[in-house]
Amino acid sequence: MKSKRMDVDNLKKKLTPEQYNICFLKGTEPPFSGKYTDNFDKGMYHCLVCDTPLFYSTAKFHSDSGWPSFDRLVDGKNVKYEDDNSLGTKRVEILCNTCGSHLGHVFNDGPTATRKRYCINSLALIFKSKN
Repeated sequence: MKSKRMDVDNLKKKLTPEQYNICFLKGTEPPFSGKYTDNFDKGMYHCLVCDTPLFYSTAKFHSDSGWPSFDRLVDGKNVKYEDDNSLGTKRVEILCNTCGSHLGHVFNDGPTATRKRYCINSLALIFKSKN
């Protein structure tokens, strides 16, 4: 079975410098700058790099954090978690389990019953409208 992982040269051709920075150098977009922060259309959010389904639009909520926020995943097998202590505080990073792309972080302060707030970079996502 062929891996969906791409070599660095192909990734740099496929992604903008900003997308590459977020997805593979673990950067972040400025708050309130992402195109999906205020998108509440019906559909599904996928990994920009490999198209793995990540979040249904029904899981999205307005968090006032500046990034798209979701309270649950399409399938827990589609992501992996890693400890992130890069800012001097403990956070949990979310990565696509298929291609390893950095997506964002998850926090246990969400407003719904799951208590999850998946805080995701718009530049790491592609939205596919249901319409």
